[in-house]
Amino acid sequence: MEGSRRAGGRGRLPAEVTSFVGRQRELADTRRLLASSRLLTLTGPAGVGKTRLAVRMATEVKRTFADGVWFVELDALRDPALLGHTLAEALDLIQVSASPDADVAEFLENKHLLLVLDNCEHVAEACAVLVGKLLAAAPRLRILATSRHVLGVEGEQIVAVPPLPTPPAEVPPTDADQYEAVQLFTERVRAVVPEFVVDDANRALVIEVCRQLDGVPLALELAAVWMRTLSLPQIHDRLADRVRLLLGDQSTDGPHPKALEAAIGWSYDLCSPGERLLWERLSVFSGGFDLDGAEAVCSGDGIEPDDVLGLVAGLMNKSIITRTPASSPAVAGYDMLLTISQYGATRLGDRTRAYQYRHRDYYRTLTAQWATDSFGPRQADLFLRTRREHHNLRTAIGFSLAEPGEEPVALELAAPIWTFWFAGLLREGLLYLTRAIEAAPEATPRRAFGLLAGCQLAMFLGEAELFGRWIAECAELAGAYDDDRLRAGVAEVSGHELIYAGRLDDALGELESALAGFRAAGDRHGEFNCLHLLTLATFFLADPRVEDFSREAYRLAESSGAVQSAAYALWGTGVVEWRDHGRYEVATRHFRDAIRSLRPFNDRTGIGFCVQALSWCAGAEEPDERAARLMGAARAVWRSGVIVKETTPYSRLDDLTREQIRAAIGDAAFTAAYQLGAGYTFEQTVALALGEEVRDRRARARPVGRLTPREHEVAVLIGDGLSNREIAARLTVSRRTAETHVEHILGKLGFSSRSQIARWVADHPRT
Repeated sequence: MEGSRRAGGRGRLPAEVTSFVGRQRELADTRRLLASSRLLTLTGPAGVGKTRLAVRMATEVKRTFADGVWFVELDALRDPALLGHTLAEALDLIQVSASPDADVAEFLENKHLLLVLDNCEHVAEACAVLVGKLLAAAPRLRILATSRHVLGVEGEQIVAVPPLPTPPAEVPPTDADQYEAVQLFTERVRAVVPEFVVDDANRALVIEVCRQLDGVPLALELAAVWMRTLSLPQIHDRLADRVRLLLGDQSTDGPHPKALEAAIGWSYDLCSPGERLLWERLSVFSGGFDLDGAEAVCSGDGIEPDDVLGLVAGLMNKSIITRTPASSPAVAGYDMLLTISQYGATRLGDRTRAYQYRHRDYYRTLTAQWATDSFGPRQADLFLRTRREHHNLRTAIGFSLAEPGEEPVALELAAPIWTFWFAGLLREGLLYLTRAIEAAPEATPRRAFGLLAGCQLAMFLGEAELFGRWIAECAELAGAYDDDRLRAGVAEVSGHELIYAGRLDDALGELESALAGFRAAGDRHGEFNCLHLLTLATFFLADPRVEDFSREAYRLAESSGAVQSAAYALWGTGVVEWRDHGRYEVATRHFRDAIRSLRPFNDRTGIGFCVQALSWCAGAEEPDERAARLMGAARAVWRSGVIVKETTPYSRLDDLTREQIRAAIGDAAFTAAYQLGAGYTFEQTVALALGEEVRDRRARARPVGRLTPREHEVAVLIGDGLSNREIAARLTVSRRTAETHVEHILGKLGFSSRSQIARWVADHPRT
């Protein structure tokens, strides 16, 4: 059974951790059809090897795709509405707009890559719609999908993946070794019993086991594992009983699903009573689990907490669960193939709901820890654990929203971790908070803090109407409950919003009030946030207090052991070193140290700020082609231009930097370098920022002004003097969609103002 380690290089693929056996005909068919069609779906029943075939095919052809091969696992996805977010995250498009499908399509528009979508059947309808959009938007995109049934998209080609061939009765036993089912079973047995060989004494039994299991790879692998414990005749006899029982059921599933069910059911029967119970209860997890989670959710009613580790080890030895690659050296993670998990869920039956509650409540305790531990020495561990549990959090929030009367608990799950959402999952966090706020309208302190968390994300994403509505209600509730900490939170997020609005003096007043409130309440995290925001405001105002605020913020984070917060504080100390003291090298070191600290968190937001600041430094001190690439790379991190707007203080510095570089190297050189950087992947951007870049000879700047037809239409309307509201009305789209088009145009052309777009339109008429 395959692991999920990711290969390096351009793109993302799981590494193959066991040998690949046979499938030469299917590989040839897949290669031929993938070369001649843009959508190819590998279909077949569970356990037949669709994923493994797709990974092997993608590995073989990855060098033919200039922008790589990207593998997207969908087996843990439960909510079709999150499909676009899931693809965006897999493609490193973290800061997406309110239309993630459109962001993914826009990103892929000029890319030459292969997208592998695995296990589409769980969200088949959503997959079909999104795949259609992506293929229409990106002419050089190819998609390889795996699904138990076809997607039904126009132009879709199909390869039906059969079980591995087994020796028919008329074949002499001595020729049976040439059949792929026998080869796979033999190789997997040797993995657990290295001295095993197929000889005249056991060949007939090996052949019969492969026939019993119809050559279904997963069934063969499950049976092979039992050679650790049972003899080949015992495996044969026990399987024969199971298969006869199942084939007595006159259902229409066909023999292959029955063979897999026989193997899984037989493995289940051979487990101890405790292992069976644990298998069943683990089915409520999504995307894996750790030992703490298994103990908390699955113990009791026949399983002692101290027994869970031994039961996990037993299930691992039987290949029911697998060890996942460590995202933290301190915590072992485990997972279960979807087919095996589904069998456990079937056995769990009417007890499922009780364990779903236990699962949900366990993750409620995890998010509750953010209130006490998210600003301290456990900050890094807590953040990384939350990221590791992302799919389980999705499941817990979704369960609460769907369960009558439990909707307010969704606020307890989604609101405390708003800084987790802020670090790169802004749209998903806002989506969950919006759903929870709408589903739990009763005025409660829980709703008040949910509103405050929602305001943090809405503010940063530019959702002005939502922000205004929520902040007003939150302020009203703070007064009703006479809650000083809530009042401080309202002042903090209001001050942050005023910074982005360019009202810096007003922002100072709000933030100083918030700082006093948090200090009085003993909230060190809130105190740090205010000090950091005061650093921003005073920096943009050229207020000499910026140095004191920046140093105080760093000292507070450093003394608290809050690694991620300290990295944000380094942004503040870095900009002071650069602008106020002229120490370019020191400032660069601060920004790079911050990026290195933020990389384990995968904090794209913080890294984006640091790359942007590095471009300011480079533009002032070394305004060359590399500085222009840094500017473009900062845009690559943001992608949808979340904060890069004409009205923000950040953008004013971007404008100044852009003009400094243009003046030094010329418009053409700037545009070419900027667009090269804007086309960077996230890892390429980080390498550039850290001075570790290895230039790819294949990298080329995208053609200047390469806009989509719709973007060119919007550009023409800008040239005619229309506002975003007027453009939206003319094109019958939402104002937010019009704004997104404008942001994409600015990014692609390397411009900062509408007047520059208007001049470009005049110089580039479309014929």
